[in-house]
Amino acid sequence: MTTVSPTPETTPLTAGRPPAGTHTPPPSMRLRELAFGAACAAAVRAAARLGVADALGDAPASAAELALVVDAEPAPLRRLLRALACYGVFSETEDGRFVHTETSRLLREDDPHSLRYICLWVTEPWTWEVWPRLDDAVRSGATVFPERFGKGFFDYLHEDAGESAQVFNRAMTTSSVQSARDVAELLDLTGVSSVADIGGGQGHVLASLLEKHPSVRGTLLDLPGVVARADERLRDGGALADRVRIVPGDCREDIPFQADLYVIKNILEWDDESTRRTLANVVAAARPGARVVVIENLVDDTPSMRFTTAMDLLLLLNVGGAKHTRESLVTRISDAGLLVGEVHPVNAYLHAFECTVP
Repeated sequence: MTTVSPTPETTPLTAGRPPAGTHTPPPSMRLRELAFGAACAAAVRAAARLGVADALGDAPASAAELALVVDAEPAPLRRLLRALACYGVFSETEDGRFVHTETSRLLREDDPHSLRYICLWVTEPWTWEVWPRLDDAVRSGATVFPERFGKGFFDYLHEDAGESAQVFNRAMTTSSVQSARDVAELLDLTGVSSVADIGGGQGHVLASLLEKHPSVRGTLLDLPGVVARADERLRDGGALADRVRIVPGDCREDIPFQADLYVIKNILEWDDESTRRTLANVVAAARPGARVVVIENLVDDTPSMRFTTAMDLLLLLNVGGAKHTRESLVTRISDAGLLVGEVHPVNAYLHAFECTVP
């Protein structure tokens, strides 16, 4: 996509208009803003789909200039940008042009910390159909997805919503790649010769660990369709392929290998039965004394509670799952027979629970 280039008319200004809404509103105004939260989410989604952040370069640009690049009408685009600027996504200058903020740059596809596909994922069309049913889910304690769409969430995603499935895959890849670096920095692999990534998706965590520890060998286990798209570093011909075994399978059914360290990241949130079976299979497969590191989002004891509690409610709606509290996760890990040790923050969103097989 073309980026608006600096011109004499778009020279950056030293004075910028502060984002609206930076004051502390009274409760009545705050509740109105919360009730209109869908408008903010829709505005973020629209900006991501239009590619506005990619079109805006380092110099201020008017809505009319950006509209030419993103194929939109100038007046509605200005209204969109004005709304986003209220939340610090873009900023409006004194002369009515727009500039990037640290937040808006995260919508750029080329930003190393881009959240573009994650923002698209949590605002996909199906989300707008299940959120209004949250009261039903709270009453029943169960997912509302099958009743609304006639099938389970993942069946719907892959059979009826191909574009949404692609967005999901891109979002999960983005999230996994970014958190994999944090996990690799956190985990001490002293004395570990083999590591297994259980339900590890495309294996980004495993690849990051193997890159940092050249003497360690690894195993990736996930569903056949998932590991078929494994990180290219792990596949035949990849830089790490000679130290990796890729095992198609379902961790809820069996874990057919041993390792010194098992990593279980973000797969214990779908339902309690899946959690129980997965942890039981790890304990059954592992040698006594093996390490198990469980990495999950928490809905308590985290600086990102607005994010994690929102994801918790979305899990209730689409699959009937739940994010864990520290206590609920420790209970489930202990019930599986693992000994829980220290708990470490991985980043603002994740915690790592160090466990041992007795």
